Amino acid sequence: MKGLLMRLSALDADAENAVRVIGFFDRLITDRAGLDALVRSTSELAGCPVGLHVPGQGLSLRADSGAPVAVGQVPARAVVRSLEGGVEVWVAREGTPAPLDDMLLERFAIAAAILLDHSSVPLPELGDPALVELVLSEGVGTAERSRALHLLGIGAATPLRVLATTGEIAGRSVLLGSVRAVLTTEVPTGLNTRVGVGPLLPAIDAARSWQGARTALRYTSDSEPVVWWERLGSLSLLAEQLDHADLAALPDVLALDRLADPDLITALDALRATGSVRKAAAVLHRHHSTMTARLARAESVLGFELDSATGRFRLHLALMLRRLRDNAD
Repeated sequence: MKGLLMRLSALDADAENAVRVIGFFDRLITDRAGLDALVRSTSELAGCPVGLHVPGQGLSLRADSGAPVAVGQVPARAVVRSLEGGVEVWVAREGTPAPLDDMLLERFAIAAAILLDHSSVPLPELGDPALVELVLSEGVGTAERSRALHLLGIGAATPLRVLATTGEIAGRSVLLGSVRAVLTTEVPTGLNTRVGVGPLLPAIDAARSWQGARTALRYTSDSEPVVWWERLGSLSLLAEQLDHADLAALPDVLALDRLADPDLITALDALRATGSVRKAAAVLHRHHSTMTARLARAESVLGFELDSATGRFRLHLALMLRRLRDNAD
């Protein structure tokens, strides 16, 4: 669907339609709209990509008509209006400019200048934890997240991961509830605490990496303290779909509870990780015959065999779902 500007232009670029465009931006200014709302609303009005570039605050926002606000540079084909301090607004329309494009750019620039003064900017004296929390918050807009990253010295497009840990890891971090979130461009080695590693994403999408890191943390255990979200595959979806009550009622999870032997659970986990009785025995420094006897006892409680592909898959799933239950948020 064409934007309002194109519909108005199709009628006539007369004074009445110009006043309607002015009124559109005046309402945004009166309501003290956020910068995300300004860019998104302007793209809907124009029916084409528009953007706002504020280099001094690390902002480079853009929106296509009907799409959410994102981070993006000024396109080569864009028509740009410059403001003080290097601030720019732009419109990138395919084909012939609309008669009211000049009016739109002028009012877009005025609204941007006013709303930049009104908008809340994270103060430089805020410490890293407060800024990291802003970066990870799903409740803030792209503009606020970009500013926080700018103050942290991180580019919006910089690839990074978020780690979720119950311990301490060096780096820019914040404690959110009982879990510490850490921003990192490289996952440290030799970690001796439980850690969920979120997916590698542009810094502006750190909230999504944080969500993945928390999911990965729920799949950690003493035998596997570090879990990467990318390696979970479909298991990551189960964490979103099953609540604690669902997990607690699963028959195979309950069967593992009935074993009531931590050492036997450890043996089963070693079998899951290695796929071989002999390799599992070697990992646990046990003789393979002893391991075989212990696994036979486990089979009698679990109710399924462990020496088939189906049985091993069932064991793997049950153990991971048990971790998910025990590490519930």
